[in-house]
Amino acid sequence: MAEIATLILEIIKCVAPPTRSCVDNHRKFKENVEDLKNKLRILEGRKEDVETRLQDEVCSEKQAKNEVVLWLQDVKKVNAEIQDVLKRVHSASYFSRARLGKLAREKIDVLDAILQRGNFPEGLVVNKPATTLPIPVEDLEGEDTVKEEILGYLKGNEVPMIGVCGIGGVGKTTIMKHIHNELLLMESRFDNVIWVTVSYPLNVVRLQHEIAKRMNESFPENEDEQSWASRLMQIMGKVKSVLILDDVWHRFTLKDVGIPSPTKENGCKIVITSRKVDVCQFLGCEIVKVSPLSEEESLNLFLDRVGRDILQNQELGEILKLMVKECAGLPLAIVVIAGSMIGVTNVHQWRHALNELRERLRAIAEGSEDQIFERLKFSYDRLQDSNTQNCFLSCSLYAADYQIRKENLVEQWIDEGLVEELGSRRAMLDKGWTILNKLENSCLLEKGHSEALIKMHDVVRDMALRINPQFMVKARMGLTEIPDEHEWTENLEKVSLMQNEISDIPLNMCPNCPILTTLMLQWNSKLTQISDCFFANMQGLKCLNLSGTSIESLPHSICNLENLTTLLLRHCRQLKHVPCLAKLQALKKLDMLKAGIDVVPEGIDILVNLQYLDLRSLQLVELPTQILGNLSHLQHLTVYSKSTTSKIKGEEVRGLKKLETFQAQLYDLQDLNNYVKSNHFKRLSNYWLAVGQVEEGFDPFINNFSKGISLGECEIGGEDSVVLPDDVQELWIYRCRKFRSLSDIYSLQKTTELKFCSITGCEEIGCVVDMVTSSSSFINNLGGLWLYKLPNLSVVVNVEGVEATSPHIFSNLKFFGMWECSRMKGLFSLELLQGLQNLEAITVWNCQQMEEIIGWEGEEENHTADATTTTTFTLPKLRQLNLQNLPELKRICPTRGVMVCDSLQQLQIEECPKLRRIPLVGNVRPSPPAALKRISIKPKELWESLEWEDPNAKNVLQPSVHFPTY
Repeated sequence: MAEIATLILEIIKCVAPPTRSCVDNHRKFKENVEDLKNKLRILEGRKEDVETRLQDEVCSEKQAKNEVVLWLQDVKKVNAEIQDVLKRVHSASYFSRARLGKLAREKIDVLDAILQRGNFPEGLVVNKPATTLPIPVEDLEGEDTVKEEILGYLKGNEVPMIGVCGIGGVGKTTIMKHIHNELLLMESRFDNVIWVTVSYPLNVVRLQHEIAKRMNESFPENEDEQSWASRLMQIMGKVKSVLILDDVWHRFTLKDVGIPSPTKENGCKIVITSRKVDVCQFLGCEIVKVSPLSEEESLNLFLDRVGRDILQNQELGEILKLMVKECAGLPLAIVVIAGSMIGVTNVHQWRHALNELRERLRAIAEGSEDQIFERLKFSYDRLQDSNTQNCFLSCSLYAADYQIRKENLVEQWIDEGLVEELGSRRAMLDKGWTILNKLENSCLLEKGHSEALIKMHDVVRDMALRINPQFMVKARMGLTEIPDEHEWTENLEKVSLMQNEISDIPLNMCPNCPILTTLMLQWNSKLTQISDCFFANMQGLKCLNLSGTSIESLPHSICNLENLTTLLLRHCRQLKHVPCLAKLQALKKLDMLKAGIDVVPEGIDILVNLQYLDLRSLQLVELPTQILGNLSHLQHLTVYSKSTTSKIKGEEVRGLKKLETFQAQLYDLQDLNNYVKSNHFKRLSNYWLAVGQVEEGFDPFINNFSKGISLGECEIGGEDSVVLPDDVQELWIYRCRKFRSLSDIYSLQKTTELKFCSITGCEEIGCVVDMVTSSSSFINNLGGLWLYKLPNLSVVVNVEGVEATSPHIFSNLKFFGMWECSRMKGLFSLELLQGLQNLEAITVWNCQQMEEIIGWEGEEENHTADATTTTTFTLPKLRQLNLQNLPELKRICPTRGVMVCDSLQQLQIEECPKLRRIPLVGNVRPSPPAALKRISIKPKELWESLEWEDPNAKNVLQPSVHFPTY
């Protein structure tokens, strides 16, 4: 008995814990599920934050870190898994609650782990590898001797450190940009070429981070600066590099930063550009002085800007030469002054300009910095228009060497009131872009790293700040605290503290700045609170930018800023409380894109002067009815939230006669139809109208310059189901029941500007376009077509029973993508291919029955051509072909066919085990297309198994082949 009792006790010990756990999971079922939903919401918010920041930070020179890309992929995967769990929870029986409660608990742990990974304290992006980043630069006039001297030192072994010195505007940076680009071509000489602009004041921490970023490295935030120096020393010690430090003003030691001393043994080089010779001497540099241009070089540079035809007028040519002489051989001064004279052909104007320039310089010592500034200010004064001048000065509010997005800059000028009030917002934007072009053409602003970016030369920026000493600019200087109160003087007009690390504004901080008009605090991401008295003595404030901060509530004193015209709270994710705004009667713009608010701030409905309202807050619970009634001056209205109660009725908007941009969720299809029938949309410059749900994680309002419709979970198809605007450019369709074809949307037949269409999750769609029931005219303007998760789609264009089809179907299509369309066996017929001559990219993923990309209409063996005849298929503009996870894919085109794709740059074929032939290149000539850069094949065995008619094809293509391991 004792043995039996002992055995029973042992069994109880084994069984009891699981039983207790089972009971706990059953009892806490609802709690676990709610916890899971909350954690998922937090994760979605974090994901949106990361994607928004990536949108702002990724550019031509920066890319997302691999860990960020992998994290986003993991979030998508986990999201899908949890959605599956929640579906099972919805239909859970009483007896399955314990098992599902346990599963929910496990998924909560998974979410906690992935949330922890998603902090990214060291940032989201890194610089793209230097070898892919030549720096845009103007042609170099003169300075060949200096350039060759510096290159000689870099190629040799005797001089490890070079100091390039000269006065501001003499061309030091331009010379080094040319050298930087040449070094990129010397791949065997250096492993890495690193460019960092240092500027004033020297910030060692920022310098360390910038160097690390350009080497695709980062520092753990929990380490101190000394540890960063040691870590940087290790990182840089592994490669033979050239480090170019541009615009250095202060002495420092290499050891303090973490830069290894360059030696013959490590093969490294350091180049420093500076206006101060003693800075370069302190570091032990070989000094290379950049002298002004000769008279001939100066004249050539000047004529390059104003045009050589001007010399046809002899008298004017003589005056021009005298003006060139006054530029003292300084390339920057020559370029800027010449820019101010472009288009001037009157001799009297030239003579007057020459006398004015001479008068400015007469009382200033030759060669001094004051002379440089006066030469530049001459061009500033010639702008004449005060609005244009003020717009130029406003550019100095950004950090030194900052690449400014052009569209953001124009928007800022409007926000600050620097662009005069015109009849419409579009007119003001046009005016702003005209001013920007004028400043760029006058060479007071320079082109950035891409067409979308603009920047100020550091010397020009110094001049701008000299012109208006009432600016306090400490942007991107690594500040952790707000400047002391004594720096906030009574005569301040504009203050920029953007992109710092300021965490709070002390409770007793109450600066007296009665004429301050602009305050820029955006992207101080650690800023959590602002003292209530901070704005008490800023009665003149007009433009306040708090975007990208972590403030949780706005101080009540904001309500007393009765002259405030612009309040920017974009991406203030933690913002939960906004006081009543009723007293801000001058307010014209309120931007709360992605702010954390869940209710519309009180008092908005009586802000009668409001012209711009953005309430795209994903947490917004409800949009009060009739809120738009008094806002008759609205030109821009965007409202969006995941909540179903924050929708707008189209009839509320019809009375807004000045509206130009309208983006919102409407109540239902009938509401959309009534709005479209009212023709109010015809007065809009751009719109995005959504009905029903959109795809999880998709923000339908990213593109602010399109005309789009989004239809989610609607019943569409048939004569009266949906009425679309005739100028719609983008159409997104999600999970719409009974939707069988675009041809079933009769109103689509009348559209003339449709550029893009995406169809997702529509289970009954069998073809995209049915030629039996409609013409193809409405799709001939399409530039992009995305088809995703369409389980019954079997053909893109149905021509069955049609005697003749147009050879121009999809004639403007550039991008085609298909994902998870399980019934598709063939993509394009030969007849359809004839119209695809503008196609640039094809992507086909996860289509389980896909057998061929291009095929005959019907079985290939029924084709009447001789079996030995080679048929050529031409896609002259195709740049990318991406085929992934197609287990049944046997051929890209018919067996005896070849494809001529002279523009092909990238070919990606992964997990296509039955494919035996790539007919795109190699089989028809001895070399691949000149444009071809990369062939990605996975697995490697696929490459080895491919068959070739031309025995040299494999060897010809081998240098372009890569085998991904992910």
